[in-house]
Amino acid sequence: MEEYTLGNSTIRVSPIGLGCWQFSRGKGLVGGYWARLSQETVREIVRTSLDRGVNWFDTAEVYGKGASERSLAEALDEIDVDRSRYRIADKWFPAFRFAGSVARTFPKRQEALGGRHIDLYQIHQPFSFSSVDRQAEAMAELHESGKIGAIGVSNFNEKRMRAAHARLAAEGIPLASNQMPYSLLNRTIEENGVLDAAKELGISIIAYSPLAQGILTGKFHGDVDIRRSPGPRKYMRRFRSRGLEATRPLIDLLTKVGEAHNASPAQIALAWCIQRHDSHVVAIPGASSVSQAASNADALRIRLSQAELDELAAAGTRAARERA
Repeated sequence: MEEYTLGNSTIRVSPIGLGCWQFSRGKGLVGGYWARLSQETVREIVRTSLDRGVNWFDTAEVYGKGASERSLAEALDEIDVDRSRYRIADKWFPAFRFAGSVARTFPKRQEALGGRHIDLYQIHQPFSFSSVDRQAEAMAELHESGKIGAIGVSNFNEKRMRAAHARLAAEGIPLASNQMPYSLLNRTIEENGVLDAAKELGISIIAYSPLAQGILTGKFHGDVDIRRSPGPRKYMRRFRSRGLEATRPLIDLLTKVGEAHNASPAQIALAWCIQRHDSHVVAIPGASSVSQAASNADALRIRLSQAELDELAAAGTRAARERA
């Protein structure tokens, strides 16, 4: 299975990983976005992902206040998979904290993960009481001590990303990644300088919400009752009638392209995400069921032509403008 290197680090990952927000056990304000999954379901989602070529998992401290990390660790323990087969990405939550919290809270992250080494440790948001420089310094200390394999950021605009890159470069450490929302319907990083700067500096983009919260699966354009969907999606404009009609032509195209590849709209949307910019972008769709995990992983086997990539990009732009 093909692997991409995260930036200029030594961490190699499958182009599609597994986002573990759904493993939050329904805890906390952030974790409560999703319905609670049984540990058996979590285990089988992780097993299916690994069996079908996914080799990394992205979790975070704030996902259920450590519940996601613990659920992931328990699943890996139950499967008893060799550590060499997977990578773990985790995130420190900076809101209302100073950079000193990075080192103080790190042992709790390792404990929640069952003592596992963290391959990629990320600053989850740019909202800390400390400067970007000081946060980067704190992460660099963990890296230099061998406690983490690589350093990333998340939701950093171009200016903050460049600042983090520069501070780490002064220590001889690459900034491996910037985790950002990116999909056929969210192309902001193509327009605000983040993607171009990432390519220039050798920083990978980790695309979260690559299926636009499920819109790109096409299921909400069918018989699914959004009123029964967990979380706030039922209140979002894109999931209402006008929003769904605006994106229907894109779903129709995803379906058409999918027929040529024996694939679903969701799989074509994921393939587009990880192929549009070669190896510069990887994606971390989540999964609430084993079937979703299988579908996500199987998108790794799809190869879109340049014409298909371009046609989908144009359709996504039109749909986003209509929805706006």
